[in-house]
Amino acid sequence: MADEIPKGSRPETSESLKAFGEVVKAFRRRAGLTQEQFAPLVGYSVPMIASIEQGRRLPSKEFIDRAEEKLDAFGVIRAAAKHLTRRAGLAKWFEEWAELEPLAVTLYTFESRLVPGLFQTPAYARTLFEKQIPAMGDDKIESNLVARMARASILTGRPETIFSFIIEEHVLRRQMGGAEVMSEQIDHILDLGDRRNIDIQVMPQSRGHHAGLDGPLCLLETQENAWYAYCEGQETGQLISDLKVVSMLQQRYARMRAQALPVEASVGLLREIRGAL
Repeated sequence: MADEIPKGSRPETSESLKAFGEVVKAFRRRAGLTQEQFAPLVGYSVPMIASIEQGRRLPSKEFIDRAEEKLDAFGVIRAAAKHLTRRAGLAKWFEEWAELEPLAVTLYTFESRLVPGLFQTPAYARTLFEKQIPAMGDDKIESNLVARMARASILTGRPETIFSFIIEEHVLRRQMGGAEVMSEQIDHILDLGDRRNIDIQVMPQSRGHHAGLDGPLCLLETQENAWYAYCEGQETGQLISDLKVVSMLQQRYARMRAQALPVEASVGLLREIRGAL
């Protein structure tokens, strides 16, 4: 799914970011360091230090670890980081769903526009970001790319989670970024499909009507066996918890699984598309 920050806008500074910045500032001053002295110790620029302390930038894990170590912060900086609510590179409307994804025991995805975000290779994702209109700056492209690759880590980091993906055939035939990028992308999908907990199905172009024509959707089940759905359009996304709506979307996804090619046939089609590139 698309998860980039909306073009031309900045996510609002959260109270947790401001609080984290104040914690860093307090320990920096306790250590008797100016921002100019502190910056080289953690390997970041002075403007970046200022932005973090003012609650305007989300700190990276590397910054958190280095600041904790260099300021001898008794674990306080790491503890404060656990309460940060803004995630760089993610659209504001996507954040709630992004928080649920790593906790899922079951995750279903149907995509009719692009290769699902969790499947995207760096080259494929970078092509999407570089072609966005209005254009993104280099920093935003890198931020979005890091966020997308971090999300994708759940596919290999949670072997006990059951994943199901249904992708429209035309998505796989569109040469996003050219033949080389798509060859790598399809190889990556095939590799992921070898995992015992990941099922990949292709909705063939020969299928006329099917249950997913209203657009992409995601479904997930939490460890408490609660189900949520997520639907997205241009510059908007909706997290759905209403049981009746979630149930309806589950029915649609179940029908799509029956209408799409079986897993083995989908693998065959993926290899056929790959061979034609």
